[in-house]
Amino acid sequence: MRDKAPKSIQPAPNPADAPGKAVLLVARYAFAAAPHRDMQRLARMAGLLPGVEHATFCFAEQGTPSLREALLALRKAGYPAVLIVPLMLPVEPSFLNWMTRSLRRWQAETPGGWPRLHLARDMTQSLHFETLLASLVRGAAAELPIAPATDALPEASLVPAQKRRVLVCNGPSCNSAGADAIWGHLRNEQERRKLRIAGDGTMTAKSTCLGPCSLAPVMQVFPEGTYYGGVTEAAVDRIVEEHLLGGEVVEDFAYRPTGRKQRLRGTPSPKTET
Repeated sequence: MRDKAPKSIQPAPNPADAPGKAVLLVARYAFAAAPHRDMQRLARMAGLLPGVEHATFCFAEQGTPSLREALLALRKAGYPAVLIVPLMLPVEPSFLNWMTRSLRRWQAETPGGWPRLHLARDMTQSLHFETLLASLVRGAAAELPIAPATDALPEASLVPAQKRRVLVCNGPSCNSAGADAIWGHLRNEQERRKLRIAGDGTMTAKSTCLGPCSLAPVMQVFPEGTYYGGVTEAAVDRIVEEHLLGGEVVEDFAYRPTGRKQRLRGTPSPKTET
């Protein structure tokens, strides 16, 4: 058990403890109604905490509202501070890295009027986590054991008819540049725009490293094989509209094979010594 601090020691005042703050609970993804109901329940619990004026939830990957959508809504509502609490284990360093980068990028894209953003790092470091873990273990022990299947289930699948494929790079460089946020936005747009049946039909998938790490985050669209670099949510919107549905490559974000190393457009070239 961890040693608790003596009662006489008081923690330093934290600006995030000020009244009027909002809490944003972050799950990784949701494909059905049940996760949304669970997150609604947790948000109601968070909303009852002292000093919390409002609590809501979002999803870092697929699911609505997305992290970006939820933050923009809280910004519009005018809360002075937003406490962002990821509810997943483990909280990988790469996840916190891309989240921090994405938060900074979104603030730069829509400057002015942002609340103070505070990001919780790791729920396992909470003094109360051992109590929670013990409760989960007791709950598992009380459940009925899972019996082995007695009959093999018949398997049958349709071969997809879609002609287009979009790969979102999940290599280390792309993850650090916010690929998870891009993936989530693309998947949400796939559902919203019905991309599987619209146009030529589009399927999306994550991939290992696609190669041009200096262009992170990277997407590749087939059958053309077009590489897109420095992809943002706005770039995804244009790629969906113009390329996936319209059949035209979005040259503002496209990078073609040249046989030479390339950098993201708009980034300064390294200085050469004279």
